[in-house]
Parts: sequence; structure tokens; C-alpha cells
Amino acid sequence: MCMLSDLLDESLVQLNVEASDWEDAVRKAAQPLVDNDKVTSAYVDDIIRGVSELGPYIVIAKHVALPHARPESGALESAVGIMTLKEPIEFGSAGNDPIKYLFPLSDKDNDSHLGALQSLVELLADPDFFMQLDNASTSKDVVNLVYAKEGRA
Repeated sequence: MCMLSDLLDESLVQLNVEASDWEDAVRKAAQPLVDNDKVTSAYVDDIIRGVSELGPYIVIAKHVALPHARPESGALESAVGIMTLKEPIEFGSAGNDPIKYLFPLSDKDNDSHLGALQSLVELLADPDFFMQLDNASTSKDVVNLVYAKEGRA
């Protein structure tokens, strides 16, 4: 089964990023996926369009957003990134704002990421994970943290 750590590498992690609003945050979170040929820029545009039309459906938990779009929108490879914001941002989700953590997701089909999502759900339920994520100083720290939380370290 595919784990979160299978879809993550240091080039997809960004810490303490400054963003002006939710759209800026989503674009910055997804940029490493574009830079590493995991998604097209049209995929990112589709995430923004989706949130603009449907509301903050990408907000999945308190302080957490999972920016994603449909595979046919321009997903080239399955991948997940992790971005922490320096200052949390309002996404318009009454119960879960402000957002501090973004996990941009690319999935080239509708099924291959299910194990990774299960792994992510387990991380999100672990209050220790966010404390350790806040204390991480490098991308390598974050990747190692995910590996350790999955029992793969």
C-alpha cells in the first residue's frame, strides 16, 4: 500500500512561508509540485477555481487544508507536499480557520493515493505531529518526521 512518505520528498516541503491570502497560500503550496513536474500550472488554477466556486472544500480539519483537484485537471504524478505558514490565513471555513498547514496533493488516478490519505488522516489525528512539525527547521526534518510517524524510520 502507498504511504504518505512514498509521495513526499524534501523538494516538496516548505516551512514558515508568508502568504497574503488563501489563494496565494494555495499557489505557493502547490508551486513545488509544478516545479518538480508532478502537476501542471492548469492543475493549480483548477484548485483555485474550485475553491472560488465551491467554497473552502480543501479545508479538511482544524488549521489544515488539502489543496487538490481532479486527476484530469493536470496531475502528472502522484505526490504530496507539506507547507507551514508563518502567519495562519483565513480560508472561509468557520469551524477550521485559520489555516496554518497545507498538504497539496496530486493524484494521477482516483485510487492510488488512498493509502497515503489514510496515512495523512492518522498524522492529522496526532497532536504531537503538529508540535513536531512546528519545531522542524529543515525539509529533511519534516520528511524524517513523516517516516518516523509511519513507523518507517
